Amino acid sequence: MRMYDLIEKKKRGGALSREEIRFMIQGYVSGAIPDYQMSAMLMAIYFSGMDDEETTALTLEMAHSGDMVDLSPIQGFKVDKHSTGGVGDKTTLIVGPIVAALGVRVAKMSGRGLGHTGGTIDKLESIPGFQTSVPREEFFDIVKRTGIAVAGQSGNLVPADKKLYALRDVTATVDSIPLIASSIMSKKLAAGSDGIVLDVKTGSGAFMKTLEDSVTLARKMVSIGIGAGRACTALITDMDVPLGFAIGNSLEVIESAETLRGRGPEDLKEVSLRLAAEMLHTAGRGDAGTCYGMALEVLEDGRAFDTLLAMVEAQGGDRSFIENPERFPKAPFMLGVKAPESGYVAGMDAEGCGVASVLLKAGRSKKDDAIDSSAGIILKKKYGDAVEKGEVLAELYASDEALFGAAKERLLASYRIEGEKPGERKWIYARVTGDGAEMF
Repeated sequence: MRMYDLIEKKKRGGALSREEIRFMIQGYVSGAIPDYQMSAMLMAIYFSGMDDEETTALTLEMAHSGDMVDLSPIQGFKVDKHSTGGVGDKTTLIVGPIVAALGVRVAKMSGRGLGHTGGTIDKLESIPGFQTSVPREEFFDIVKRTGIAVAGQSGNLVPADKKLYALRDVTATVDSIPLIASSIMSKKLAAGSDGIVLDVKTGSGAFMKTLEDSVTLARKMVSIGIGAGRACTALITDMDVPLGFAIGNSLEVIESAETLRGRGPEDLKEVSLRLAAEMLHTAGRGDAGTCYGMALEVLEDGRAFDTLLAMVEAQGGDRSFIENPERFPKAPFMLGVKAPESGYVAGMDAEGCGVASVLLKAGRSKKDDAIDSSAGIILKKKYGDAVEKGEVLAELYASDEALFGAAKERLLASYRIEGEKPGERKWIYARVTGDGAEMF
């Protein structure tokens, strides 16, 4: 078997067999297949696509290219949630404790942020003492004791994805749905959970800008999950507008804790409850309505907040920062960004808001950039809100006043103010299962 022949086959629209995909992935990870040939294959896949059988085979080979986490030492059904990335998306810190408080185990491996999207691990590391690098046996023990643990990816998990993503990033082949789906799902399958709920974002701040593309990606990933023997569903959620009011690491931890105390923004609360209900349903705890009611109950009675405290403490974090958020270090400088005119917020570029937070050092432009955990943005006005000229749209927080200029300009460009009040927005657009997409 030769890589040249596989490139030629895919270039002409042919479907690769499981054996051919195995040869390709194993050869690339071992170094037998060079970057220039894999680059040609990625471009061939970009233009010719892959059917569901090919994409599933690619995902499974990538997942098995390194260690596979065995969660069997943890009794009961384990469920995972994955977001395709957004701005202000701190739902893991809310959803995980809700689900764990109801007895469904959450053994989650999360990533760091890059570009305009935030990462759960960066958020958790803003809590003093919190350990995101946890030995596997200790990780299992924390899940057994508290119902939930969230850690960074460790060991030799999915080395094929690390190599392929780095190559896609420099060969203009990132935005291929089969390659996106296999990248995400290979990591989820390697992480070992029995059920997977996907939060596929759609809109200006998401990787998939249109609802059609988001549904296509969700269908593909759900098909992979089911084909790999996992319970798998997806919700398509809005990312045209940042989720909640806080953008930035410690700011988002504070907002998550407030949401678990029943004081959070309505959009963040509702999306979190729907995702939690989907996870509970996936774990066999009842129909969607029953699971939503269960999730709401533990949010309102404080059990979910107590579960977050238990997880933070178990992973070495200082729980007093969650109980008393004013303990978090404050950025030394704040700037209020004022509205240039009166009207209504008729549109927001969520990606632009995320970029503004990166300019304040709340996120990374490159993987090795340092993050300022206290930096970020608190939105004061969002889609649909009335605003007067000179009224504060948002507050910027940074450790260096020199960062405000570019961030303010980018944030202002992200707001569209018009004379008429815009129509209502949806927070959740669809639910995708193995049977298809149910639009809301």
